[in-house]
Amino acid sequence: MNDALYNVLLLCTGNSARSIMAEGILRKEGAGRFAAFSAGSHPKGAVNPLAIKVLESFGYPIDGYRSKPWDEFAAPGAPRLDFVFTVCDSAAGEACPVWPGQPMTAHWGIEDPAAVEGTPVQREAAFVTAFKYLRNRITVFTALPMRSISTMALQAKLREIGRMEGSSSGSKKAG
Repeated sequence: MNDALYNVLLLCTGNSARSIMAEGILRKEGAGRFAAFSAGSHPKGAVNPLAIKVLESFGYPIDGYRSKPWDEFAAPGAPRLDFVFTVCDSAAGEACPVWPGQPMTAHWGIEDPAAVEGTPVQREAAFVTAFKYLRNRITVFTALPMRSISTMALQAKLREIGRMEGSSSGSKKAG
């Protein structure tokens, strides 16, 4: 790894909540070092409004998000990826495309806040919880010494991040 800007793709099945929030967090926390992208294996076609509301409430960027297929990042002309992280268990279990750049992968699954039923307050609380788990993971990731860590040690750290508090499954890997 060198001093270049690292391209990071955050994946989820629907690309409407968790991967969108993770993209927003990494945009801010990794500014100048990381370029954040998100996509889904079966995108919903729309971003969940609660994901945007929670990002905004914590002072993160809220513009430019769209629910898109992960195939966009395997196509000619796509950014060369350095890292690909799945943030939901179902996406981690799917056969991923071949990513340009042979990125390092890890599974950082957390529970789907969009699946929570209940009052508007309960639903928003689920998004806040998911946001906090994602922010914790991304903060640890952006603090890693990319220039001085070996590939094997970095891969171990990426897996360890996926097992942090709030993990929905510490055993699955990104494709």
